[in-house]
Amino acid sequence: MSRRPADFWSGLALAALGTYIIVQARQWEYLGADGPGPGFFPLWYGIAMTALSGLLVVSSASRGQGADGGGIAWRGIGRALAVWAALAASVAAFKLVGFVVSFAALTFFIVAALYRRRLVVAAAAAAGTAAGFHVLFPVVLGVQLPVGLLGF
Repeated sequence: MSRRPADFWSGLALAALGTYIIVQARQWEYLGADGPGPGFFPLWYGIAMTALSGLLVVSSASRGQGADGGGIAWRGIGRALAVWAALAASVAAFKLVGFVVSFAALTFFIVAALYRRRLVVAAAAAAGTAAGFHVLFPVVLGVQLPVGLLGF
């Protein structure tokens, strides 16, 4: 049995979730006449999630206990919860400010507050990822992202 039960059990939970995503995605069209169907991305996401969670289970079962003595890493939990809260706020802001601005704000928060990088670095990362999403989805794939009240 694993000496890192949190990694082991969370890996099993993520593997179950990935398997569920795969099963559901297989019910949708994989490829259509215009290209990837609604099942394309979820299927590959589920496959990646299942494979990576399997690696987490195997690695947690094969390594020893960490330097922290197996205690709860409250600082790490706080940082993870901050990311979840920022992600939830970002999704809630889609209708107000749109996907691009909301995702840029999320990226800025993660880089500046959690990685503690300079504000100019956080702004550059936010602008770069927002521009990348805009180029990938509306321009390359022709898929419109959610637009906010300001029109972007």
